[in-house]
Amino acid sequence: MDETKKGFMQNIGDLSFKKIDESNFEFSIKVEEKFLNTGKIAHGGFIATIADTGMGNAAHIAAGNKRSVTINLDIKFISASKQGDTLTGKVEVLKRTKSLVFINCKILNSNDIVATASGTWKILNS
Repeated sequence: MDETKKGFMQNIGDLSFKKIDESNFEFSIKVEEKFLNTGKIAHGGFIATIADTGMGNAAHIAAGNKRSVTINLDIKFISASKQGDTLTGKVEVLKRTKSLVFINCKILNSNDIVATASGTWKILNS
Protein backbone atom coordinates (compact mmCIF):
# COMPACT_ATOMS: atom_id res chain seq x y z
CA MET A 1 0.00 0.00 0.00
CA ASP A 2 1.19 3.52 -0.80
CA GLU A 3 2.58 5.07 2.41
CA THR A 4 0.59 8.28 1.79
CA LYS A 5 -2.69 6.32 1.69
CA LYS A 6 -2.44 4.47 5.01
CA GLY A 7 -4.68 5.11 8.00
CA PHE A 8 -6.76 8.28 7.86
CA MET A 9 -5.21 9.32 4.53
CA GLN A 10 -7.30 6.62 2.78
CA ASN A 11 -10.36 8.83 3.34
CA ILE A 12 -9.05 11.93 1.62
CA GLY A 13 -8.98 10.76 -1.98
CA ASP A 14 -6.48 11.78 -4.61
CA LEU A 15 -4.69 14.71 -3.00
CA SER A 16 -1.67 15.64 -5.10
CA PHE A 17 1.21 17.58 -3.57
CA LYS A 18 4.29 19.23 -5.09
CA LYS A 19 7.19 21.40 -4.02
CA ILE A 20 7.48 24.67 -5.96
CA ASP A 21 10.62 25.98 -4.24
CA GLU A 22 12.17 26.00 -0.74
CA SER A 23 9.25 27.92 0.80
CA ASN A 24 6.31 27.26 -1.52
CA PHE A 25 4.25 24.15 -2.14
CA GLU A 26 1.00 23.34 -3.88
CA PHE A 27 -1.66 20.68 -3.49
CA SER A 28 -4.85 19.92 -5.37
CA ILE A 29 -7.88 17.69 -5.04
CA LYS A 30 -11.21 17.29 -6.81
CA VAL A 31 -14.32 17.75 -4.67
CA GLU A 32 -16.21 14.45 -4.72
CA GLU A 33 -19.78 13.81 -3.56
CA LYS A 34 -18.49 12.12 -0.39
CA PHE A 35 -16.87 15.44 0.65
CA LEU A 36 -20.14 17.43 0.56
CA ASN A 37 -22.29 18.54 3.48
CA THR A 38 -26.10 18.42 3.45
CA GLY A 39 -26.13 21.80 1.67
CA LYS A 40 -24.29 20.15 -1.26
CA ILE A 41 -21.10 22.19 -0.79
CA ALA A 42 -17.66 21.02 0.37
CA HIS A 43 -17.84 20.23 4.10
CA GLY A 44 -15.77 22.47 6.38
CA GLY A 45 -14.16 19.39 7.90
CA PHE A 46 -12.96 18.35 4.44
CA ILE A 47 -11.49 21.81 3.84
CA ALA A 48 -9.77 21.70 7.26
CA THR A 49 -8.42 18.23 6.52
CA ILE A 50 -6.86 19.15 3.18
CA ALA A 51 -5.38 22.34 4.68
CA ASP A 52 -3.85 20.37 7.57
CA THR A 53 -2.59 17.66 5.21
CA GLY A 54 -1.07 20.02 2.64
CA MET A 55 0.50 22.24 5.27
CA GLY A 56 1.69 19.20 7.24
CA ASN A 57 3.43 17.81 4.15
CA ALA A 58 5.17 21.17 3.69
CA ALA A 59 6.21 21.18 7.37
CA HIS A 60 7.67 17.68 7.00
CA ILE A 61 9.79 18.75 4.03
CA ALA A 62 10.80 22.07 5.63
CA ALA A 63 11.90 20.12 8.73
CA GLY A 64 14.35 18.06 6.71
CA ASN A 65 11.91 15.14 6.30
CA LYS A 66 11.42 14.80 10.06
CA ARG A 67 7.99 13.93 11.42
CA SER A 68 6.05 17.04 12.40
CA VAL A 69 2.72 17.36 14.19
CA THR A 70 0.14 20.13 14.12
CA ILE A 71 0.22 22.37 17.20
CA ASN A 72 -2.43 24.78 16.00
CA LEU A 73 -4.50 25.34 12.88
CA ASP A 74 -6.56 28.47 12.22
CA ILE A 75 -9.01 28.39 9.30
CA LYS A 76 -11.21 31.08 7.80
CA PHE A 77 -13.94 29.89 5.43
CA ILE A 78 -14.49 32.51 2.76
CA SER A 79 -16.60 31.01 -0.04
CA ALA A 80 -18.19 27.70 -1.01
CA SER A 81 -17.02 24.94 -3.31
CA LYS A 82 -19.20 22.37 -5.04
CA GLN A 83 -18.88 18.85 -6.36
CA GLY A 84 -16.58 18.67 -9.36
CA ASP A 85 -14.51 21.71 -8.40
CA THR A 86 -10.76 21.26 -8.26
CA LEU A 87 -9.36 22.91 -5.16
CA THR A 88 -5.78 24.16 -5.20
CA GLY A 89 -3.85 24.90 -2.04
CA LYS A 90 -1.03 27.45 -2.17
CA VAL A 91 1.22 26.77 0.83
CA GLU A 92 3.98 29.06 2.10
CA VAL A 93 6.46 28.15 4.82
CA LEU A 94 6.97 31.43 6.65
CA LYS A 95 9.64 30.38 9.14
CA ARG A 96 11.41 27.31 10.46
CA THR A 97 13.15 27.22 13.81
CA LYS A 98 14.96 24.30 15.44
CA SER A 99 11.67 22.88 16.71
CA LEU A 100 8.80 24.67 14.90
CA VAL A 101 7.51 25.41 11.39
CA PHE A 102 5.09 28.31 10.72
CA ILE A 103 2.91 28.06 7.61
CA ASN A 104 0.18 29.93 5.68
CA CYS A 105 -2.16 28.51 3.05
CA LYS A 106 -4.82 29.70 0.59
CA ILE A 107 -7.29 27.21 -0.86
CA LEU A 108 -8.83 28.28 -4.16
CA ASN A 109 -11.31 26.95 -6.69
CA SER A 110 -11.31 28.24 -10.28
CA ASN A 111 -13.05 31.50 -9.29
CA ASP A 112 -12.60 32.28 -5.60
CA ILE A 113 -10.59 31.89 -2.44
CA VAL A 114 -12.46 29.15 -0.59
CA ALA A 115 -10.48 29.32 2.66
CA THR A 116 -7.29 30.58 4.23
CA ALA A 117 -5.36 28.79 6.93
CA SER A 118 -2.32 29.28 9.12
CA GLY A 119 -0.68 26.97 11.57
CA THR A 120 2.31 25.86 13.56
CA TRP A 121 3.95 22.42 13.40
CA LYS A 122 6.22 20.87 16.04
CA ILE A 123 9.24 19.04 14.63
CA LEU A 124 9.62 15.71 16.44
CA ASN A 125 13.06 14.39 17.33
CA SER A 126 12.22 10.76 16.73
